[in-house]
Amino acid sequence: MTDKSAAAAARATVHGYPRQGLNRELKKAVEGYWKGTVDADALRATAAGLRRANWRRLADAGIHEVPTGDFSFYDHVLDTSVMVGAIPARHREAVAADALDGYFAMARGTQEVAPLEMTKWFDTNYHYLVPELGPDTVFTADSAEQVAGLREAVALGLTARPVLVGPVTYLLLAKPAPGVAPDFEPLTLLDRLLPVYAEVLADLRAAGADWVQLDEPALVEDRTPAELNATTRAYRDLGALTDRPKLLVASYFDRLGKALPVLAKAPVEGLALDFTGPAAANLDALAAVGGLPGKRLVAGVVNGRNIWINDFEKSLSVLGTLLGLADRVDVSSSCSLLHVPLDVTAERDIDPQILRWLAFARQKTEEIVTLARGLAQGTDTIAAELAANRADLASRAGSALTNDPAVRARASAVTDADGRRAAPYPERAAAQRAHLGLPLLPTTTIGSFPQTNELRAARADLRAGRIGTTGYDERIEAEIREVLAFQEKAGIDVLVHGEPERNDMVQYFAEQLTGYLATRQGWVQSYGTRYVRPPILAGDISRPEPMTVRWTTYAQSVTDRPVKGMLTGPVTMLAWSFVRDDQPLGDTARQVALALRDEVADLEAAGTSVIQVDEPALRETLPLRAGDRAAYLDWATESFRITTSGVRPATQIHTHMCYAEFGDIVQAIEDLDADVISLEAARSHMQVAGELAAAGYPREVGPGVYDIHSPRVPSAQEAAALLRKGLEAVPAERLWVNPDCGLKTRGWTEVRASLENLVEAAREVRGTLPATAS
Repeated sequence: MTDKSAAAAARATVHGYPRQGLNRELKKAVEGYWKGTVDADALRATAAGLRRANWRRLADAGIHEVPTGDFSFYDHVLDTSVMVGAIPARHREAVAADALDGYFAMARGTQEVAPLEMTKWFDTNYHYLVPELGPDTVFTADSAEQVAGLREAVALGLTARPVLVGPVTYLLLAKPAPGVAPDFEPLTLLDRLLPVYAEVLADLRAAGADWVQLDEPALVEDRTPAELNATTRAYRDLGALTDRPKLLVASYFDRLGKALPVLAKAPVEGLALDFTGPAAANLDALAAVGGLPGKRLVAGVVNGRNIWINDFEKSLSVLGTLLGLADRVDVSSSCSLLHVPLDVTAERDIDPQILRWLAFARQKTEEIVTLARGLAQGTDTIAAELAANRADLASRAGSALTNDPAVRARASAVTDADGRRAAPYPERAAAQRAHLGLPLLPTTTIGSFPQTNELRAARADLRAGRIGTTGYDERIEAEIREVLAFQEKAGIDVLVHGEPERNDMVQYFAEQLTGYLATRQGWVQSYGTRYVRPPILAGDISRPEPMTVRWTTYAQSVTDRPVKGMLTGPVTMLAWSFVRDDQPLGDTARQVALALRDEVADLEAAGTSVIQVDEPALRETLPLRAGDRAAYLDWATESFRITTSGVRPATQIHTHMCYAEFGDIVQAIEDLDADVISLEAARSHMQVAGELAAAGYPREVGPGVYDIHSPRVPSAQEAAALLRKGLEAVPAERLWVNPDCGLKTRGWTEVRASLENLVEAAREVRGTLPATAS
């Protein structure tokens, strides 16, 4: 096909769409099902209605081929485990009794059985359920959900493309099941898995699929020759099938590297590639391998992970180059639009001119359609859109919001000394032990306590003017007193105020910093029914006034036990926001760090002796390619030290991380120079404690003994067993006892019981320690 005919054939599509609905209808229906107020039929009806609404919205906007299979009640990787029959032994009885309840048991656990481990989806804030596999795993095809979704779309008269997690990525994301040797490699099961995929593909073809998309984002990471050989074999075998749809293999989030020639040569009909951010390198790499002659290319030129408007002229230039490299070029998002909010027009509190800089899922869909039309019919047909786009890009670049000379001058003046504590860790540790007087195995929590309906109502009443600031403050103070009283009665050693005033650990701070924009309806799925509203990092950052001192000092005034000051760290402030794309991330991180440094100084001056600066996103934001990591970790750890290094030796600095593979960043954890780190460890059975010990980590550690993402209440014996496992790696004088993460999403009933058991476990294990340890 000539370039001209390839352009004329250009169509618009997307990899996936947000699942929740405009008013988070899916969240409400699923949680209603868990509570027993919504039955299974009503839940399924809600889900079907949301799917149909999404497809119609996409088709009406001009999307030529809609995705199916991207919808999920909880997580698409969990859906894949169901599709291939990879049900853990402990969940099989529940799944056999009721497929839906069994599905949610795998996701959340029950009082009787633990859920699947949960971790981050590559370098995003989306969490997936980790498949558990072993040498005895038997895969069986169950394509019912995938076929049903396709048939729903086809019945609406739409051209639909089922989207599945590819077999190589599925196995590379998996871990050895409990009881399986830790060195077991799930990828060795590939030959066992491929016939199951073949059966699913045949089922989808029979149901009307012309194309099926197989997502292989794991291939943008550094892969071994054996893993690349497995990829070659997988797509050789799938491509050789006769009873299958055409195959579109997709990758995103970064450049493909050595996997690109493997996929380019594979006997599949098309590739979907990301051409945004670091993945822009795919353009030259594709030309270097000779392009995709005879194949379809789905070009991801609209960023599916950030919310800034597309640069149409730049994207059209990329698309024009790609026309000579493939038989057919279609226009798409870089990845699923799952990672952005639904519709920018729902925002009422952002300046209308600034809104024109932003594109959520609906606007990105319109951008894709505009680019496809310009590519297929010529830029004259989109002249008005091009002119408006140029004006909006210029408006943003010239805005005073994006350039505060005072902030930039302060950031430029930072020296190495600003990122170093005044005393080495051993000296600090002695000063802190003397000052705090804590027992061995001190107990604490991560920060937040349950966000009750009453607290949410109080914030809503304040926004609506139904109560004044005085009435609101009284409600918050009452909640703080209740949280503290419970912790004192339970016997917790280092207390928290419970964060009742905070809507979200990032948004709360963003709303008080200049340069940030907060949304009202910008919900994005983090995991399951947990949705967050990432703020928008639009300009230079500064702190006009203290943000947390009021409530922390109030809490400390009503208890004799130490109360932690709680802040969100600079890397997490970036990772869980939509970040600027007009300056290096390290520059933005330094600005945020300096604003937080002021807050730390004010907390210490107000008498706070323990300050926790959470960095759960440090590992999440780690670049997918090893060659890019050193530069990232340099600015990431520096920004943390800038935040925390101005305090006295006796002030104890904590940090917290959760739901990530920490073994990859042990040296970076040490480079933070925090005095205490608490980490998620319950679902991974204390794996991180062993990793830190193996690396010789010398500071205090609190590996979690209470999985807060499950409704089950761990017994004291269960928590004690985890604690003893932690003691195998970390000596008692450096081991803390805490939950995996904050308690915001849990109910008070389970929190009370779980924390009481946690304290009992600490006392029990403390009582068994040798006298020399105490």
